[in-house]
Amino acid sequence: MTSVANTPLGASVAPVRKSISVKATVEHAFKVYTDGYDTWWPRSHHIGKSPMKKAIMEGKAGGRCYSEQVDGTECDWGRVLVWEPPNRIVLAWQITHEWGYKPDLAKSSEVEIRFTQEAGGMTRVDLEHRYFERHGAGGAAMKTAVDAPNGWSGLLQLYAAAVAGS
Repeated sequence: MTSVANTPLGASVAPVRKSISVKATVEHAFKVYTDGYDTWWPRSHHIGKSPMKKAIMEGKAGGRCYSEQVDGTECDWGRVLVWEPPNRIVLAWQITHEWGYKPDLAKSSEVEIRFTQEAGGMTRVDLEHRYFERHGAGGAAMKTAVDAPNGWSGLLQLYAAAVAGS
C-alpha cells in the first residue's frame, strides 16, 4: 500500500540537511538563532491569518514557537522539544503541507539545529529537518517546500546575515 506521494506507508522520507558556517562563537551563533529569531526570520514566512509582526521562540524545552500578528492574534507553529544551549535545539514542526497548524506532536516533523565550533572563530550550523512521513500524504510536499531555495537554504542565508550584522 502506498500514500499519495508514492512512499510506502510507514516508510521514512529522507531528511533535508543544510549547513552554513558563520563567523561567531558557538554561544553567539546559538543566541542569534534563538533569542534573535525575530531579527532574521522573514515576515513572509508565517501561517497566521494577518501579517506577521514578530517571530518568537521560547527558550526552554516545551517552549512555544509562534508568531504575533499585526491584528493582535498569535499563531503557534511549533514547540521546542530539546533545549541544549549553546550546542543544540530540536523543534517540532507542526505546520501542515497546506500551511496550517497541526497541534498533534505525533504528526509533526522535527528540525534539529546543531552549533559546532570550528577553527578561525567560525561556527558550523547544521540543520536537519526530518520525519516528514509523520505529515502523512502531505509529507513529500512539505519536504519539497522546505528543500526549495526559499526554504531552509534561504533562511540560513538570512540567519548568517543577522550573525554578521550583530
